[in-house]
Amino acid sequence: MAKRTGEKHHDIIDAAVKTFARTGYHRTRVADIAREAGVADGTVYIYFKNKEDILVSLFQDLMIRFVEDLYSELVQCQDANEKLKKIINYHLTTLAGKPDQAKVTQIELRQIDQAINEGISRPLKRYFELIEEVINEGIQQGLYRKDLDTKTARKVVFGGIDEVVTCWVMSNKQYDLTALSEPVFELLVRGLR
Repeated sequence: MAKRTGEKHHDIIDAAVKTFARTGYHRTRVADIAREAGVADGTVYIYFKNKEDILVSLFQDLMIRFVEDLYSELVQCQDANEKLKKIINYHLTTLAGKPDQAKVTQIELRQIDQAINEGISRPLKRYFELIEEVINEGIQQGLYRKDLDTKTARKVVFGGIDEVVTCWVMSNKQYDLTALSEPVFELLVRGLR
């Protein structure tokens, strides 16, 4: 059976983000997601096999949109430094504007089993490739060191951004996540140079 898409599919995904953020993935039931989406429990199963399928689909949908939107922003940039700055700012700004999504991606997705991990690793790979492309471009443009190992550099770039978001999600203090874009960029770009 092919997966259905459409308005209800998106409503269920949005409801899952809210519900997982509020009560946690493991404590959430499909019935809770259905109630939040304003649909019958059975309707959820028309679109998804189970709760795990909802989580994987949620992440895949979010990452596909995230990478597509980011890519359209990057094509307007002049060089690798500008692209790196855009990646950092886009990542932080996007999650700052969607705290429930940030909580799910930073906390709930890290407490899952191997099968779910495999389902979410594929869409994340395209984001990693995009970061690697920017690093390689920076090397070719002479902006970054020639001796950089691209995969290690990508891990550091992504890891730095990811850790900043995780700390923001877990903090008891409210602060502007987007305001950290420039300091994070300066720190990372100095390491790449």
